[in-house]
Amino acid sequence: MLWAVVLAGALVSGAGALTDAGQRAQAPAVVAPSTGHGEHSAAKVPRRVAVLIAAGDIGDCDSGGDEATAALVRDIAGTVATLGDHAYESGSRQEFSRCYDPTWGSEKRRTRPAAGNHEYETRNAKGYFDYFGEAAGSRGEGYYSYDLGAWHIVVLNSNCEQVGGCEAGSRQGRWLRAELAAHPATCTLAYWHHPLFSSGKEHGGEEAMRPAWQMLYDAGADAVLSAHEHHYERFAPQDPAGRLDRKRGIGQFVVGTGGSSHYGFGRILETSEARNAETFGVLVLTLRPASYDWVFVPAGSRLNRNDKRSFPDSGSANCH
Repeated sequence: MLWAVVLAGALVSGAGALTDAGQRAQAPAVVAPSTGHGEHSAAKVPRRVAVLIAAGDIGDCDSGGDEATAALVRDIAGTVATLGDHAYESGSRQEFSRCYDPTWGSEKRRTRPAAGNHEYETRNAKGYFDYFGEAAGSRGEGYYSYDLGAWHIVVLNSNCEQVGGCEAGSRQGRWLRAELAAHPATCTLAYWHHPLFSSGKEHGGEEAMRPAWQMLYDAGADAVLSAHEHHYERFAPQDPAGRLDRKRGIGQFVVGTGGSSHYGFGRILETSEARNAETFGVLVLTLRPASYDWVFVPAGSRLNRNDKRSFPDSGSANCH
């Protein structure tokens, strides 16, 4: 039985998980195992505390990894953020039906998706928008926002050519600026498919998303989630130029570990604090009114922090 990770209550004592950068992050608490299903299965969390479960690069009929991560997600209460590339290879309606719906599709009603590049292998990402409907935002756009607990969540479409660009003056850029101005929350999180910063050797970082990072940074946003590189990587808080900024910087998580395949690393960026290219799993964020906890939960794991093979990465950060 997998342990339900709701991260409620005080942090556990002790040193926590050792990251690749040699820093120790205090581990969030893990409570009793779930006995039910979906968002009603886990122990109650305090009011205004919400849980977000995230991964991208998911459904692949030639891989069993998505089945393993789907089993994880079913046993963790919360909202599911899918970070793009849901159904390989082309995001067609048939591939969503055969390669995504039998696994992660069971959690569709609590999923808030972001579009990946493979979705657009089908013209206008029709399979993606047909499958998720209104939850994916307006057709031709694919960007939207929602509130989760005390947090404001912004979902962007990083397929810039498909949506008229990602520059500050683009339609999406103007929407983002207005959205952030209209929702000056203490805590803000954004997610999209292509990461701005990455140590991956398959794709690397996506320069087109720098204007979005700048606007989020100016607005005091706290965390960004992406995928595209098929591995896990966590970065220290950074400014838009990729410089360490522990006062105002945004923490970034690359979570391309949904089950499709694994990509390796190239040159490691100085701000990369933890990474793994061999493990499928999901990132679980506990969103508190003025802070958040994170834990990477590997597929098949019972969160045994003494088992180094399970690669636990966990910690906490305050909102700006």
